[in-house]
Amino acid sequence: MDSIFNQTFWINEWEKDKSSDTYAVHKGFSTPQYWDKASTTYDTSKKEVQDRRLEKALGLLRQKGLLFDGMRVLEIGCGTGLLAMALAENGARVTAMDFSQGMLDRFYERLSPDMADQITILSDDWHSIDIQKKGWEKHFDLVIAFMSPGVANVTSFFKMMACSKNGCAIRGWAARQQHQILTDLWKKIMDTALEDKPQSILFKINLLFSMGLFPDIVFDTVEWDQQISLEQEFDSQMAFFSKVSDTKSVKVLEKIIREYLESISSQKIITKKQKGLTATAVFSVKPLL
Repeated sequence: MDSIFNQTFWINEWEKDKSSDTYAVHKGFSTPQYWDKASTTYDTSKKEVQDRRLEKALGLLRQKGLLFDGMRVLEIGCGTGLLAMALAENGARVTAMDFSQGMLDRFYERLSPDMADQITILSDDWHSIDIQKKGWEKHFDLVIAFMSPGVANVTSFFKMMACSKNGCAIRGWAARQQHQILTDLWKKIMDTALEDKPQSILFKINLLFSMGLFPDIVFDTVEWDQQISLEQEFDSQMAFFSKVSDTKSVKVLEKIIREYLESISSQKIITKKQKGLTATAVFSVKPLL
């Protein structure tokens, strides 16, 4: 039992996850090319936006004393900017970064002039940023990474915490029912059944406990449908499997993916069902004991 309270134990367990389907799936979602393609359909459903739970997230931050006027926030993987703008509306000065230009283009489209002076948008990859050269060590009051592939490994997670002088907030899949499209294509392309059990958020939470950092944790169910054109979904799946599969040529991938999508589309439109459970953890970077 003592081992589960040991920081090294959870770091090692997290590292072991690299041999799983879950880690391979993460690789597919870890490229700017994938998110550039996905950005055209991201946050286009009202239910999808509702399931971001923005007001709930802001409430959690207030309860921890991590939301106040004039605070400095770093958001890693800001996407289309929903959270960054909500924070700015509450008086925060936000540095919002993402490695996907497609996502940032969507962000710029919705950014109002009155908020532009409170939000600095950066096109950059968290893994390549030198926080010492940036002067970011213990620079921010709050560092956030919600559903971000940027903090999917131990090194990038510790780097995130090093930028905060007060607290951090993370969100990820605690459980997920992968949509049928990915499940079917995985079997056709990878020649095996998909076993995706997302759990990096659980490694993070247990690692925090072992460090004497006790996060406030909430779980939320999410479920929504997306209506996507066949070509948009084709582009996204090509970007995903080009990263994941090292045995199929581009032409073979194109043939498998297009034939499958055509078989399930209706008038060139595809419905994707998203369903899962997210965990949000908000914590001080200062040990309580």
